[in-house]
Amino acid sequence: MSHQDDLISSDINAYLDQHEKKELLRFLTCGSVDDGKSTLIGRLLYDSKMIYEDTLAKLEKDSAVHGTTGGGFDPAMLTDGLKEEKEQGITIDVAYRYFSTAKRKFIIADTPGHVQYTRNMATGASTADLAIILIDARPGHGVMEQTKRHSFIASLLGIKHVLVAVNKMDLVDFSESVFREICDDYREFAQRLDPNDLHFIPISALNGDNVVERSENTPWYNGSTLMNFLETVYIGSDRNLKDFRFPVQSVIRPNLDFRGFAGTIASGIIRVGDQVMSLPSRKTSRVKEIVTFDGNLEEAATPMSVTLTLDDEIDSSRGDMIVKPGNLPKLEQKFDAMLVWMSDAAMVPGRQYVFKHTTKMVTGNFSTLRYQIDVNTMHSSPAPTLELNQIGRVNVVLNQPICFDRYRNNKSTGAFIVIDRITNVTVAAGMIIDQRTSENTGASWEKASVSDSLVEEISAVTPAERASRYGQKPTTILFTGLPGAGKSTTAFGVERQLFDMGRSAMVVDGQNMRIGLSRDLNFSKDDRSENVRRAAEVASLMNDAGLICLLSFVSPNEDARKKAARVVGEEQFLVVHLNAPEEVCQQRHQAEQTASEDTPLESKVNYQEPKDADLVLDTAQLKPADCVAKVIEMLEAKEII
Repeated sequence: MSHQDDLISSDINAYLDQHEKKELLRFLTCGSVDDGKSTLIGRLLYDSKMIYEDTLAKLEKDSAVHGTTGGGFDPAMLTDGLKEEKEQGITIDVAYRYFSTAKRKFIIADTPGHVQYTRNMATGASTADLAIILIDARPGHGVMEQTKRHSFIASLLGIKHVLVAVNKMDLVDFSESVFREICDDYREFAQRLDPNDLHFIPISALNGDNVVERSENTPWYNGSTLMNFLETVYIGSDRNLKDFRFPVQSVIRPNLDFRGFAGTIASGIIRVGDQVMSLPSRKTSRVKEIVTFDGNLEEAATPMSVTLTLDDEIDSSRGDMIVKPGNLPKLEQKFDAMLVWMSDAAMVPGRQYVFKHTTKMVTGNFSTLRYQIDVNTMHSSPAPTLELNQIGRVNVVLNQPICFDRYRNNKSTGAFIVIDRITNVTVAAGMIIDQRTSENTGASWEKASVSDSLVEEISAVTPAERASRYGQKPTTILFTGLPGAGKSTTAFGVERQLFDMGRSAMVVDGQNMRIGLSRDLNFSKDDRSENVRRAAEVASLMNDAGLICLLSFVSPNEDARKKAARVVGEEQFLVVHLNAPEEVCQQRHQAEQTASEDTPLESKVNYQEPKDADLVLDTAQLKPADCVAKVIEMLEAKEII
């Protein structure tokens, strides 16, 4: 071991008791291919004197045959245990290694860098407290696609502490400028991930620079060594001690006088005498005893495994959850989740899968794939399915309710895995976002709600008075067309012209809707329809205020446009169709892509041209100023202004 303790020879039991009480840090190494993940772990273990002599002898032999250091010592051989890994010089499966220092115990997960093994990386990251992202300092490497993918997955899985180890500094002459440039590149990318705790260290894993001992080759670096950082990083606040969650693993009934509920405390603290509730039955009782193998306790906390006995004989079994009455999780059948797909067979929306959540197994399906995420740009886009290693947001519908929290609040109760019912293979890992689904965020034109029982208040100001004040008839104009057709350009031009004429108008487009009222929607058919519905409701209120509302939306569905007209009032709803060839729209959109309603552009929008548009503008031929002039002419002809 890297530390020596006299207790080892004098009192082994005392030493083991001391060792057991050390804080445990779980961390993983991840990053792109050949960034040096396995080499770093091997160097850590070697410099920490955590390799037995026979293992070291075998390591030297393997290094001579399969190593990548010209026959010299290759630390990567220590973790690459599979024959295929040694022969190819790559990491395929997650390798776990254990070691300790005087300050901490460690469990290391060495994860593969190749794209095809991303699912293995996600598995290793699922239990980690800290992620070491390795980046190759050599020219042409730096922040690669797989670096971004692993960083995104680490963020998605709620890893709060990230250490970026810029490796192979010996191959760039320990250049400070190279190190700073890579740090700046990664920080720019990481801004989209909102990292809680981000650090950078320049290292050479092969030679040991700044790994355990400070390197003389980096006099410009004054920070911590990698080992010192691992020993001192504070993780005490990472555990959720607020929300008590106890998934029941089994019911222990050795005799007629004892009935206990066994399991692992997922989060929170429990004490003898605390009032508890069993979900889903909602039966309450008080904790009588906290039983463990080593004797009863007065208090227990996550992640201890205990058996709870209660004052009352309440009904609770495997898959149920014991909580405190004043702090309840969600109990729902439907929720949204981020999904990492881990199977060669693509996800099939609507197909029945088995969902394992804490100790509960339940069948269900993905009702909707809301979007897929591009890990490079962090942009979302519609997709029919998820393939191997792809990440997306889905609506989950289960056949019975489960008790859960948002993953960000509670990793233990906010995570689940998906199992194929036929093969019993784990096909996905999921992180629950919240309980909202497409059924309550999708199109709801005809849905009954609490508003059905409300009576509209009559304003003290009449529409005629407002029209007289503003010198205009309140009207809603829908500018519709393919992404890139010029809807927003024309709408804002009309707004400017009307303002200069002394009129009152305002544009409502996809962008300002999606950063506000519709931030929970994406680009599915139902979500596009719901976005138009909400915009129509906003337009109706603006018209009630006497304003002219200019709606700029793709609005590809004719039925949704007709429904919007009925919401606003057909007598004051106009449609302007911006009709440009698809290839022109495609070219414009690619050149000026934004995060607006028009994102993304694809013929998959299935745009239906308006049948009875009040005005059609060929924006491939007309200049923006001409389009604005024609809209103004239409408004004047209809005596709106």
